[in-house]
Amino acid sequence: MTSPTTLHLTNAYHATSGGIRTFYRALMAEAEARGRRMRLVVPGEHAMVETCGRFGVIYVVAAPRAPGFDRRYRLLSPRHYLSVCSPIARILAHENPDVVEVCDKYTLCHVARLARIGWYGPRPRPTLVGLSCERMDDNVAAYLSARAPVLATARRYLRHVYAPSFDVHVANSAYTAGELREHAGVGDVAVCPPGVDARLFAAARPDPSLRATLLAAAGGDVSSRLAFYAGRLSPEKNLPLLVQAVAELARRRSAEPATAPDVRLVVAGEGPQAAALEVLAARTAPGQVRFIGHIGDRRALAAHYASADVFVHPNPREPFGIGPLEAMAAGVPVVVPKAGGVLSYADDGNAWLATPDPVAFAQAIADASAGRASARVARAVATAHAHAWEVVAGHYFDLLDRRHAARLARAAQPHTAGCPYAAAARR
Repeated sequence: MTSPTTLHLTNAYHATSGGIRTFYRALMAEAEARGRRMRLVVPGEHAMVETCGRFGVIYVVAAPRAPGFDRRYRLLSPRHYLSVCSPIARILAHENPDVVEVCDKYTLCHVARLARIGWYGPRPRPTLVGLSCERMDDNVAAYLSARAPVLATARRYLRHVYAPSFDVHVANSAYTAGELREHAGVGDVAVCPPGVDARLFAAARPDPSLRATLLAAAGGDVSSRLAFYAGRLSPEKNLPLLVQAVAELARRRSAEPATAPDVRLVVAGEGPQAAALEVLAARTAPGQVRFIGHIGDRRALAAHYASADVFVHPNPREPFGIGPLEAMAAGVPVVVPKAGGVLSYADDGNAWLATPDPVAFAQAIADASAGRASARVARAVATAHAHAWEVVAGHYFDLLDRRHAARLARAAQPHTAGCPYAAAARR
């Protein structure tokens, strides 16, 4: 039996973007291994078509930069799909996919709504899948306002516009799925977590020279402990907490130089909050934090993980968090908040969980940075291998195939003659 052709659309994709781009690249590799057709539509500076093996194609649609927030991203908007002559409409007509998955709650999700009403033609419409990799309420609170009327408007949009557009809803964690269940009225949300390149990160080994270089750059020496963060530098990541925790550790060391550890922080990544974070670090933890920019090479990133004493991830509203999982695979103690999507895989048995405040986070960093040989780290490595991409990507395709088959079966069932809702039900 031939596997369904899947077409995926997202705006969360550019040359140095993180989890979602990594997810789709892993799906492409799995599609190639399975011999199934997969198509991905993303924004870019110039229109182009990238062939990925024998079965995968990435359509890059020329799009302007996002008007605000993080201008590294480009934005596919209604002008790219409303007209039958628009780029996305032409791609849909050419590919005629069995399943269309949309990872976007703002502009691209309306492709599904249009496909549902037959906007792109009378041919059998595809199964429409909404993939949630973030919570809308968290993004609105981080970038616009956390005021109750603003959040209430976002929830009405989810319930009345976004949620009804899709046949199937999939979320990357129970935390992300919770918003759809609680605020959008979606009873059935499948949870399928992302994964990690476990073999790549597990193969990384500590590099003494790299470690010494990073510590020196952050004002430390060989006796200091190295805390490391890698990810997007943007408001929703709660990164000021890391700087505040390092400042708290410095205060403790000044008060108790004989017992308190000397912890230095190295931050890898880019984003709209980079300049503000550097100012905050210079003011509250001078000489103890170093920003090194984005690490594009995955093997170099793995070496940075492996050379650290502790990986720190401060976001209590993280939808899932691939960074901590990569650090787990590299055998590094991980400190995360005891909240959010990281709890999909992190617990007190494989990580150091802390309340997301400077004092508690500082203590967790001090404890974890001395625990590299602990049983928690061994369990963390096992956790990462259980989330290997070759396992996770296969589960995701199996989920899409099951939900597509179930929709076709429902559509084939006879309906009550004369029922005014029969046509809608068949859709």
